[in-house]
Amino acid sequence: MNILFMGPPGAGKGTQAERIVDTFGVPHISTGDAFRLAMKQGTALGQKAKEYVDQGLLVPDEITNGIVRERLQLEDCNSGFLLDGFPRTLQQAEALDEMLAEMGRSIDHVVNLKVDRGLLLARLTGRRICKACGATYHVMFNPPKQEGVCDKCGGELYQRSDDTEAKVGTRLDEYISKTSLLLDYYSGKGLLREVNGEKEIDEVTGEITACLRGSV
Repeated sequence: MNILFMGPPGAGKGTQAERIVDTFGVPHISTGDAFRLAMKQGTALGQKAKEYVDQGLLVPDEITNGIVRERLQLEDCNSGFLLDGFPRTLQQAEALDEMLAEMGRSIDHVVNLKVDRGLLLARLTGRRICKACGATYHVMFNPPKQEGVCDKCGGELYQRSDDTEAKVGTRLDEYISKTSLLLDYYSGKGLLREVNGEKEIDEVTGEITACLRGSV
């Protein structure tokens, strides 16, 4: 089974992906993981990607698409895969369809986790990290016993600069603008499965599993 996971930052894609790959016995592949593997192995595309990464630049689609292609051709993907974080644009989606067609394969399901913007902001801006030991908390979902103080070492808790409401809002707006065309693209192909990501983790897993097994 070949699956795509979509959803904005904070929707819980990583948590759900871990559960789904265990259930269906396919590898979880993110663009970042594919990049790191290609760079570690020193492939030609991996070396090219490293040049951009080292300079803090975006890796061009041509290289990204090639690295994803190489990853999908590895043996562990023979029975399927779960792609997370790719494609991000309509052009990448079309390139993915082309490369899979050349392999005699295609996408079976596209799962989109839907979560209200307000809840996403709460999830992403509520994170707090200990300056001393790195322990992670959340002001709503996993608060420390004493506000601003780490339970483990007594260190001071802080909010990362990219977790502020302004920056999180910008990331969400960017995601929505880039992926709206993707959702239309996959919906038009009859592949899109919309899942309510606001429910409890087990409920979300159950709904995704039901979609993938064709019972929803």
